[in-house]
Amino acid sequence: MTGSQPRGDIRPPRLDADEKTTLTAFLDYLREAVAAKAAGLTDEQARTPGVPSGTSLLWLVKHLTAVELGWFVWGYAGEEMPRPDLDAPVTEPAAQLIAAYKAAVDRSNEVIAGCADLDRTGVRGLRESAPPPSMRWLLVHMIEETARHAGHADILREQIDGSVGR
Repeated sequence: MTGSQPRGDIRPPRLDADEKTTLTAFLDYLREAVAAKAAGLTDEQARTPGVPSGTSLLWLVKHLTAVELGWFVWGYAGEEMPRPDLDAPVTEPAAQLIAAYKAAVDRSNEVIAGCADLDRTGVRGLRESAPPPSMRWLLVHMIEETARHAGHADILREQIDGSVGR
């Protein structure tokens, strides 16, 4: 085993933080964990599927990039944007996908920062039949989504080079 990944500068929030700070700090903590799991590998290692379904570290990063932009930018803020094809093979270099993920996170954080009321709903839901969610719902959903995939990333990274830990 090669040991733990670097923790970065992101930490969970203080115990006495307000609701928005708590939610965004936990989300940022998970986002940083996903990016760290995909970093430091060759492109081939990071795009090699670790399970029969075809999931790789870079596919997870590409998926989470699309999810960030889909929920926060397209759905909540209502901005038009192209929809990525997540069924296409991952061919982009790891550095490019990780940078795109970080840029999507930065843009999502701008949308979050612009929302003063967590009860305020966005412009549209991701499905035509679903109403737009509140920012509170969206933050909790993104914590769940990112945490689930951070766990997948933990397992995939351990399979690749034995690295464990956040």
